[in-house]
Amino acid sequence: MTAETAPEPQSQMHWFLIGARGLFSLPAIILMLSFVGFAAFTAEAKIPVGQVMFMTGMVWALPAKVILVGSMLSGAHIATAFIAVTLSSVRMMPMVAALIPEIRTSRTPTWLLLIVSHFVAITAWVFAMENVRDVPRYGRVAFFAGFGITLTITNILLVGIVYGAVSEFPPIVSGCLFFLTPVYFLTSIWISARHRVIYWALGIGLALGYLFAVIAPEYDILLTGIIGGTLAWWGERMLRRKEAAR
Repeated sequence: MTAETAPEPQSQMHWFLIGARGLFSLPAIILMLSFVGFAAFTAEAKIPVGQVMFMTGMVWALPAKVILVGSMLSGAHIATAFIAVTLSSVRMMPMVAALIPEIRTSRTPTWLLLIVSHFVAITAWVFAMENVRDVPRYGRVAFFAGFGITLTITNILLVGIVYGAVSEFPPIVSGCLFFLTPVYFLTSIWISARHRVIYWALGIGLALGYLFAVIAPEYDILLTGIIGGTLAWWGERMLRRKEAAR
């Protein structure tokens, strides 16, 4: 193919719109249904709709918002709520570290990467890791920004629209909608995992999660993450050493 006949590269707006089209994907739809459940949760907690919409855009990650609302309802000190939300969001750091090298180019400004990093959560990360390699590198930041920004704005508006209606939902309906997200997260991470240590971490985490929910319910997520992740890392390291010694 000559230079005259080679196709011209698509614009950044083209790839932004392609990413925005991911709003109609299964991961995005499940997340939106989960936000309907979250709206019901906050309506029952009597949190003003304006604060819920602001929280949706600024905190973004759904588990962190649940922790924040739970802290507010329990009357926890603001410093305690801050630490709890921060610890729950630390899990995003490895996702950012894995995604950014896949989407940036040598010309991508740091400030732009910092902005799009705000939209890294499990749904966006799984969607991007599954689809971004089909996008030319020059368009990957725009592709991810299109998906992340569109998904965030849509959920902000969705929460505001359904806030009044969902307060009339039976608790079982709200609970089922809210429970869609962890089920989807678990299955998506399992399917998209590329290393066996991830399978180990998920398996150990499921077992320890039940255990700590019974014996230490106030710290179950924290203990499961630290101990389960450490055991998975240690087991993988020991196995690699044995394989290298053969």
